[in-house]
Amino acid sequence: MPDVQRDNSTFKEKLALRRALLKLVEDPIVLEAHGGAGAIWQRLYSGFEAGIVFEKDPRKAEFLARQRPTWSVYEGDCTRGLVDGAGGHLPVNYVDIDPYGDPWPTIAAFFLSERPRTDRVALAVNDGLRQRVRLGLSWKTKTLEGVVQRWGNNQLYVKYLDVCQELMEEAAKPAGYHIERWFGYHTGDKQMMTHYAAVLVR
Repeated sequence: MPDVQRDNSTFKEKLALRRALLKLVEDPIVLEAHGGAGAIWQRLYSGFEAGIVFEKDPRKAEFLARQRPTWSVYEGDCTRGLVDGAGGHLPVNYVDIDPYGDPWPTIAAFFLSERPRTDRVALAVNDGLRQRVRLGLSWKTKTLEGVVQRWGNNQLYVKYLDVCQELMEEAAKPAGYHIERWFGYHTGDKQMMTHYAAVLVR
């Protein structure tokens, strides 16, 4: 069995956020963009017969395929896979995004790609970019180039959850979605991690 994720300090909070979001989704079809060691699936998604998971690490991907034999398991980069339409055989309405750093390329890839679209879709996100904002690296972070000009670096740090909501609206627009529900918080060491969830409708 693969080693668990390096930083599991916010695992209970991740579970609580996703559990709350699942209650807002009818008949969830889950796309887990970063499968890791499969701990989230084991606690929350194991009751769902069909789903999609991505994992770059071959050893972990093999484990995930054994763990969830009825799911579609993709070994490789989730962002590239989503751009190419991987997982487009299922009408996904719940997306779990948990990278080590920047979640926005993956979010953008999901909304820009060709795939079936449900009337409502929920996203649970673990975002590690606030640390770069705190270190004054917003200008050097492609995802944040546009918003740092609008917000300024100091406000970007203080209002980071509002910034994320704005980014989510922009990312979802090409697929015809807008935010119906939004909630989130900062967590982890020095509040450098940000967890947020959104329900979007067309």
